[in-house]
Amino acid sequence: MKQLLGNPMLSASMMLAVLPGVVSAQAPAEGDDKSRRSRAQQLMGATAPKLAELTDDVLYGDIWERPQLSKRDRSLVTVAALIAMNRPDQLRSHFAMARQNGVTEEELVETITHLAFYAGWPNAVSAVAVAKDVFGRE
Repeated sequence: MKQLLGNPMLSASMMLAVLPGVVSAQAPAEGDDKSRRSRAQQLMGATAPKLAELTDDVLYGDIWERPQLSKRDRSLVTVAALIAMNRPDQLRSHFAMARQNGVTEEELVETITHLAFYAGWPNAVSAVAVAKDVFGRE
């Protein structure tokens, strides 16, 4: 995850999904150490503090922690939704997160192939390009 987060090629939207609730999204007090703030807070807290707070506290602090689905399953569902909606920026970080949550590259590629028939060929082709980059394949 450290390599992914330090990647200057990733946009703010790509990075949001990678750091589930590391630290509360509450705005830091004057002089607080920047490294203690969550990634959402670092990326958008100054501009959209409520969105950063909701990202940390609700999305990653609550929804991703609910026991009814494993994080692995949540990752697979999220990847499928992002492929279907053709959201390559967010897909990049969620591919990495899915791998951390136990989804294999083979399963992710099969998900893309399956969704080509339900979400559209162009969406699947776009997802393959992202997967190729994330997985370091040629």
